[in-house]
Amino acid sequence: MENVGLLIFFAVVGAFICAKARVAAGAVVFSLVALVLFISTPLGAGLPGAVSGFLTAVNTASTPALTGPDEGSGAVG
Repeated sequence: MENVGLLIFFAVVGAFICAKARVAAGAVVFSLVALVLFISTPLGAGLPGAVSGFLTAVNTASTPALTGPDEGSGAVG
């Protein structure tokens, strides 16, 4: 796949045209195609790991706030 850059460009242009024409499904499909093509390149190969690391950090940071304290709030009354 030596012309993957050109395919990504056409997918982004297709998504833009669909968005301007207010065809949401077409824009989503073209965007997903562009994303899959980008991930298949050496430059985009690290993207799934980066997204996973980001979501893990968000999960780690938000879990204590969502579960609450274990020994009570310490509030009076």
